[in-house]
Amino acid sequence: MNYRPNKNRYNEMTYNRCGDSGLLLPAFSLGLWHNFGEMDNFHTARTIVRNAFDAGITHFDLANNYGPPPGSAESTFGKILKSDLAQYRDEIIVSTKAGWKMWDGPYGDFGSKKYLVSSLDQSLKRMGLDYVDIYYHHRPDPSTPLEETMGALDLIVRQGKALYVGISSYNAEETKAAIKMLKEMGTPCLIHQPRYSMFDRWIEDGLLDVLGEEGVGSIVFSPLEQGLLTNKYLHGIPESSRAASGRGNGALEVDQITPEKLEIVARLNKVANDRGQTLAQMALSWVKRDPRVTSVLLGVSKPEQLEDSLQALQKPGFDDGELSAIENILAGKV
Repeated sequence: MNYRPNKNRYNEMTYNRCGDSGLLLPAFSLGLWHNFGEMDNFHTARTIVRNAFDAGITHFDLANNYGPPPGSAESTFGKILKSDLAQYRDEIIVSTKAGWKMWDGPYGDFGSKKYLVSSLDQSLKRMGLDYVDIYYHHRPDPSTPLEETMGALDLIVRQGKALYVGISSYNAEETKAAIKMLKEMGTPCLIHQPRYSMFDRWIEDGLLDVLGEEGVGSIVFSPLEQGLLTNKYLHGIPESSRAASGRGNGALEVDQITPEKLEIVARLNKVANDRGQTLAQMALSWVKRDPRVTSVLLGVSKPEQLEDSLQALQKPGFDDGELSAIENILAGKV
């Protein structure tokens, strides 16, 4: 049966301008880091992508090494794109990245021009695309001159293989240098993709200030700390959970779920309940409270999790008392 998207999808989503650019991104985007590899159920992956588009999520975020195995998430998305979304290509934003190890030998990792150009060519083939909307350097490379890495991003735009470029996981100082360099080349940095959650707040120590001052957008990943900031682990580790899967590739591990963190999670869960939200919804609302956060990446393994997450759009912001209570809990204050 042919897929027919929800006609009212754009009325159900909020769209934010990405920095000073002309591009609007949905408040929530779909991340394909986990749950879209060869080891995952294709029907479930397809349903999640369809449901996301039906809800007004127009941005789908990938990377060359997403899977597992590396590359398989792009292949999965390529199949879904071909079967369901091909005629809506001009209504969606597809991003991918390179920067982590993808293949053996000296040219399959980090930030050389050889790697970034070759990797994108492979990504385009896997997804069946002529271009991506956003191409990122996935992590800083201290061994490659920044001029070479940013020059590769500039080249890729001029070749027509990407419309915009961005960086991921660069610190404030590195970000400022990259933004300056790209601006001088005539290919502005559109966006930065950092990790951000209640448990990981490093971007508050300067990075957000740089992005705001430079007019660069941001899209944050792991806002739920890969499921830890939900009620999933409050009563043990479910067999079907990400932590129990042993999937690797940066996924949550059992030893990261400590009693100390679970105590914090339980207290945050009470604040969420008092707000009329699930803990996951509150954690999503919290990371998007800063206007410098353009979009929040959702990583879900089930359609029901996507539906739950999207409910965070319906809840108003936090009052001072709620923010203070959350700060005290995160600081370990009784």
